[in-house]
Amino acid sequence: MASSPASGQPTTVVLGTATPGGGFPQYGDAMIATVHAADPSLTVEGRNTKGSFENVPLLEAGQLDLGLVQGEAAYEALSGIGRAPAKLTILAAMYSSAGFFVVRGDSPVRTIADLKGKPVAFGAKGSGLIILAKYVLDGMGLDRDKDFDAVFLDRAGDGPAMVLDGRVAALWGGGLGWPGFTKVAEAGGRFIAPTAEERARIRAKHTFLKALTMPANSYPGQTTPLESVGSWSFVMARPTLDDGVAYRLARALFKGEADAARNPQVRDTTAANLVAAVPRQDLIHPGVLRYLREVGAVR
Repeated sequence: MASSPASGQPTTVVLGTATPGGGFPQYGDAMIATVHAADPSLTVEGRNTKGSFENVPLLEAGQLDLGLVQGEAAYEALSGIGRAPAKLTILAAMYSSAGFFVVRGDSPVRTIADLKGKPVAFGAKGSGLIILAKYVLDGMGLDRDKDFDAVFLDRAGDGPAMVLDGRVAALWGGGLGWPGFTKVAEAGGRFIAPTAEERARIRAKHTFLKALTMPANSYPGQTTPLESVGSWSFVMARPTLDDGVAYRLARALFKGEADAARNPQVRDTTAANLVAAVPRQDLIHPGVLRYLREVGAVR
């Protein structure tokens, strides 16, 4: 766990990601490389976990210094939905995750309603993406677990093969550069999104969800922008993470954000996006707030 917080002193922090084959381990690798390049005295040690559902309690117990948490999982934890409110803080905004289904190119499925009654892989059991699916479908008047033959994966990386060999009709996911989407899209897959009317109904019922766009060419064969709803995922910190360590992490993580060659996985992890994405400024770690004030991102 984090030690030796003085600036310039060797410091190691443990980062919880998710199961292999998903977007969180990929982001974690990029974050580790970015931080080390900017501040070699800082070491971020990645650890595979079950994902957002496990990262939150591990952070609360002090067994992780940092954890990647999907937007809806963060919302529920911080709001105390189904549990006591989590006393965690936010170190950085990762990326926005617009939710979509992906199907094989030869699938007859054209709308989300076409998937009713069919086997659908909603993601790994510990992933926050399954919570996003719950809210999106509920906003459309559908029940994730009753209206579909819901499949929850042991490993996020198992989903694409299940779509391609026909074991499931679709795979749910979100975010840019998400490995599951990339694999199915490379094989000629198509994306299925809520319609404009469905998006309006979803956001009317679940106002914390944001209208998000997946830009054209985010994935192979996806030549037009796609509209959906979703939220930002966050790098969250344990309650006792030292202010000095959090400051150094923020400085290292945001230092290269103007670099055109910046790793695309952390391209959206900027000071401005953090300020825009957090529900409330007081949720930002105090050490990170100190850095943001120094660079003029907040007052």
